[in-house]
Amino acid sequence: MSKTLVIVESPAKAKTIKKYLPKGYEVEATMGHVIDLPKSRIGINIEEDFKPDYIKIRGKAELLKKLKNAAKKADQVYLATDPDREGEAISWHMANFLEIDLATKCRIEFHEITKKAVNAAIENKRIIDIDLVNSQQARRILDRLVGYSLSPFLWKKVKKGLSGGRVQSVVTRIIVDREEEIASFIPEEYWNLELLLKKADDEKTFISKFYSEDGKKKTITNAEEAIRLEKVVNAHPIVVENVKKRIRYQKPPLPFTTSTLQQEAYKVLGFTTQRTMRLAQQLYEGVDIKGSGLTGLITYLRTDSTRIADEAVAESKEYIIEHFGDDYLGTEKKAGKKKNVQDAHEAIRPSSVMLTPEEARNSLEPDQYRLYKLIWERLLCSQMADAQYFVTDVDVACSNLIFKTKGETQKFDGFTRVGKGAGKNDDSILPELAIGDDLERLKTTKEQKFTKPPARYTEASLVKILEEKGIGRPSTYAPTIATIKNRDYVEVEDKHFKPTELGVTVTHLMKEYFSDVVNISFTAEMEDRLDAVSDGQTDWVELLKNFYQGFEKELTNAQEKAESVTIADPESDVDCELCGRRMVIKKGKYGRFLACPGFPDCKNTKPYFEKTGGICSVCGGDIVKRTSKTGRTFYSCNNYPDCDYMNWDLPIPEKCPVCGSTLFQKGLGKRKSIYCDKKDCGYKAPMAE
Repeated sequence: MSKTLVIVESPAKAKTIKKYLPKGYEVEATMGHVIDLPKSRIGINIEEDFKPDYIKIRGKAELLKKLKNAAKKADQVYLATDPDREGEAISWHMANFLEIDLATKCRIEFHEITKKAVNAAIENKRIIDIDLVNSQQARRILDRLVGYSLSPFLWKKVKKGLSGGRVQSVVTRIIVDREEEIASFIPEEYWNLELLLKKADDEKTFISKFYSEDGKKKTITNAEEAIRLEKVVNAHPIVVENVKKRIRYQKPPLPFTTSTLQQEAYKVLGFTTQRTMRLAQQLYEGVDIKGSGLTGLITYLRTDSTRIADEAVAESKEYIIEHFGDDYLGTEKKAGKKKNVQDAHEAIRPSSVMLTPEEARNSLEPDQYRLYKLIWERLLCSQMADAQYFVTDVDVACSNLIFKTKGETQKFDGFTRVGKGAGKNDDSILPELAIGDDLERLKTTKEQKFTKPPARYTEASLVKILEEKGIGRPSTYAPTIATIKNRDYVEVEDKHFKPTELGVTVTHLMKEYFSDVVNISFTAEMEDRLDAVSDGQTDWVELLKNFYQGFEKELTNAQEKAESVTIADPESDVDCELCGRRMVIKKGKYGRFLACPGFPDCKNTKPYFEKTGGICSVCGGDIVKRTSKTGRTFYSCNNYPDCDYMNWDLPIPEKCPVCGSTLFQKGLGKRKSIYCDKKDCGYKAPMAE
């Protein structure tokens, strides 16, 4: 019997695939990249057409030896790395290392780890796509040229330990630009004028909002205007001028791409992009499902396509008809074609709709279950019928003024039957109104408001703007966001990104001397050029030459003309017990720590924990912010280990109205609530917006 070796990246993926392969197949994992550019130097020979100097990654020698021996014993070797550019590059490196002829069909790819997909991949094996490899090489070399040139420049001009990058510098700039928009924003005054109304023969009340005067839409800009209009209302009768009834159709969302999954997981589950991608990787590679063994639960997690395979559509329709009926079956829905979408991939979806979240729940970790449920529901919703609403638009006239109101009730729940449940509540139901009806004014409310500056970015809104602007690829968002946080270019304040002084300083320096690198349009255009390489339309060496000519000039100019900038370490409120100086906050390999500014005369250091303002309900110590081994934020007492108090929820400034203890925020969006965790108190309340 012939022997076949299949090589994948991860041991988890290897275990799952192994169960679907026939006898005579062995599966080995590379544990990620095994061959790459060296870390200690740039590793690019610029004079020789940017020839990369690839080396075996340190610590992978034994693994490579094992793979080589396994390949020698096999009659054939299949490279089954991930179905994307990076996976193609890993297969190419392995083929070269194992001396596999690149003209042979040694590459197999699948977008879900199921028996059908794995066997179909083997039936449809292909040669390695050198265009995809060159696209990945070009991206890797481009990032190396920028990073290994900018970082030493920033060390010299600002401080050691900094880094610059082709994508991270643009992402930091976007956050800095938003902060400058907020700082320069001038609020404008406006007023809301609302009427609480009812029909004489109906107790149902409704609110109507001021819209126009003399047929022209109008914004009330000051108190005098609001008072004048209120006097008109008080002096004239109010009648219904127009009633328009219609049906509003709400379309279901499309299946998840990498970007929309990251956004929705943040908004609904509170997951960071890193956490979402880590969990999705686990679901893709396989989880031990009771009664089925290792099972890949979702399709490949790095995709920008919303396309769904025909068999998945058919399976979804079967489930919908069986559980909800024919009325809930939707028509085919497609997204508008975006540029750069790799439509060979599918959207992120369950490998089988028939494995419901509830059936898988006992086999999954809580966070795995929550993410799988989100993905499962999204696919099902995408194949269901529109939700329908009865909408009534009413214009109310008072002299030459028009007030508007809208009522809405659900006619048919459609896709909202899954996940989010019922629609509108009774507050939006209007009384039966007809043109000419007289209305009774119960109350007039005028309220001063001010326009607000644009909001700081959350992880979800940052991912959305990066996708809209074409910055980076969805698979790079999580590591890029992690990098700018780790480098102290941004900090997270109330789940929003705020640039640090360091981030602002570095961004201004980059804008002055490296205008192309931090130019949003230029970076997006570079993504288009890299995509053209993967399509075989652009030569990757020419792309690098064209970029480097301008970049080299900018680098030389910056090195000669840029002045050094000094950024002082932020001062803490802790005194050094050895010499009395006020300690400063520094950042090291393992995070922030306190250090004496008298170094090297005084070498005292201490752990640093950010105070939240909360008070421990057990011992009265300060509640501080900490990070778990998995990168998750939690809050504990600064008297640890003497006090082992901890809480995953965010402490807030308000105190408990019952006992005066610290309150905590739980949930997101409309589900946000506050509570007191002091023993025997039990105070809970919804959180005011």
